[in-house]
Amino acid sequence: MVKYVSVIAMKLPNIKILDEKHKILHTKSTEVSFPVDKKTQDLCYDMIKYLEMSQDEKIAEKYNLRAGMGLAFIQMGIPKRIFVIANEEDDGTFDEHIIINPKIISQSEELIYVGEGEGCLSVNREVEGIVPRCARITLEYYDFEGHKKTIRAREDLAVAFQHEIDHLNGILFVDRIDKKDPFKNKENMREL
Repeated sequence: MVKYVSVIAMKLPNIKILDEKHKILHTKSTEVSFPVDKKTQDLCYDMIKYLEMSQDEKIAEKYNLRAGMGLAFIQMGIPKRIFVIANEEDDGTFDEHIIINPKIISQSEELIYVGEGEGCLSVNREVEGIVPRCARITLEYYDFEGHKKTIRAREDLAVAFQHEIDHLNGILFVDRIDKKDPFKNKENMREL
């Protein structure tokens, strides 16, 4: 976890996020080989900085940003199996994750959904409906040097991880909403 630094003085990274109209967002990303090159590492840090700045109300207003918690490389048009998460904690710090070649190795049977609906920086429209997600997951992934790591996630973080893994598999959250019945089986899930 990294301590929150005033992002007002920081320069917004040059991140170009693709809109859902781009076909590449529906392609499966490829595995990353190790060690990860410096350019890729720098992009990871820029993506995290962008996400943290997007969660600051003053900066978001200044640059007309939508708040985001996660970004996958495919959203930049780069089909590598990498995503980042920057989750603001109650104390103002950020819980930062750089996830490479992720694999869900266990998941809860309990399903949850985001009450106000999931959002995505690549989907620039209002979307009605719910996306069923596992309440808890255990994820296996790698760091820049190729060391295997494991992390357990629950609730919001579990949803974010599953959302970003979907991106790596060419799936947008809107693809998971039942078009005929957008709130299908809602009564069998817990709302976040």
